[in-house]
Amino acid sequence: QVQLVESGGGLVQPGGSLRLSCAASESIRNINFMAWYRQAPGKERELVASITPSGIPTYADSLKGRFDISRDNVKKTVDLQMDSLKPEDTAIYYCKMTTVPWAVYWGQGTQVTVSS
Repeated sequence: QVQLVESGGGLVQPGGSLRLSCAASESIRNINFMAWYRQAPGKERELVASITPSGIPTYADSLKGRFDISRDNVKKTVDLQMDSLKPEDTAIYYCKMTTVPWAVYWGQGTQVTVSS
């Protein structure tokens, strides 16, 4: 298994926006599901959003209306658009992809900090 590469993290003020991207290497083939997770200090990793191979998204209830997940099956990327960010959104965000035959790939994570 190889790591996925995330980008787009950084420092943003409350109410601001940020777009995260995750790209799979050329060696990863037959990707089906894609997802974003996050983990804040002292907390368990939680699912932020997932998206089916055909582009149907699912979001954590607390994030509906603020976050948007999308994918590009040609580029083999998954993005997470984050709007109206709050301090409680501060966490390391991780990209996840699964393949057929079954395999799971994780990125190393990108830090998102929401602060004044």
